Amino acid sequence: MDKVVATALEAVADVPDGASLAVGGFGLSGVPNVLIQALYERAVSGLSVVSNNCGAMESGLAVLLAAGRIARVTGSYIGANKEFARQYLAGELEVELIPQGTLAERLRAGGAGIPAFFTPAGVGTQVAEGGLPWRYDGSGGVALASPPKEVREFDGTEYVLERGIRTDFALVRAAKGDRHGNLVFNKATRNFNPLSAMAGRITVAEVEELVEPGEIDPDAVHLPGIFVQRVIALTPEQAADKKIEQRTVSS
Repeated sequence: MDKVVATALEAVADVPDGASLAVGGFGLSGVPNVLIQALYERAVSGLSVVSNNCGAMESGLAVLLAAGRIARVTGSYIGANKEFARQYLAGELEVELIPQGTLAERLRAGGAGIPAFFTPAGVGTQVAEGGLPWRYDGSGGVALASPPKEVREFDGTEYVLERGIRTDFALVRAAKGDRHGNLVFNKATRNFNPLSAMAGRITVAEVEELVEPGEIDPDAVHLPGIFVQRVIALTPEQAADKKIEQRTVSS
């Protein structure tokens, strides 16, 4: 039952080239930076990443992206990540952009064993009709476009069929975790982390505070340990290293 692994490198030692990864975080909040850095140090490449975005400020997944280790991204937005935009438009990277709520539900559905579901989000757009550029040819043309999806009417309203997402591995970050893998997330870090953890066949969690089984009130658990296979405890320095993407001050 003890799922604690000594180091981040050991925790991701079996992630192969070409693996698919669900990665928690939103912007710079709740990103498993230590595990991502371990993948970078192992020089794993050809990765297919499912995450809300692909890092920012040369942090998070942006580390792997800049090194050319990511082949495909499934996410909701590019944001201010200029290297992400450059690789996408240059045809170096395949990108599937998905409405944010749909992405969240696709991850949750995959983790819950639901192969597909219908949603009204995207009906009447290229999300349903196809034609979204997945890969450019580097000259402004589209080399690969999204296919059309099934649309069905229920009670007079049209819905588009979306597939659940399952990945080989998932990397997440939690504020607290025990040796059985039960996790607690703090505020905004409880964004895509629980959903990504559910979607991974092997889920690795880095935790800012490691406690013994029984120290977390069962009612306080945000993600039960059944979804987590490995846990690494961060050092105080690693736990405190939290960047701010956009600082706002009042006069």
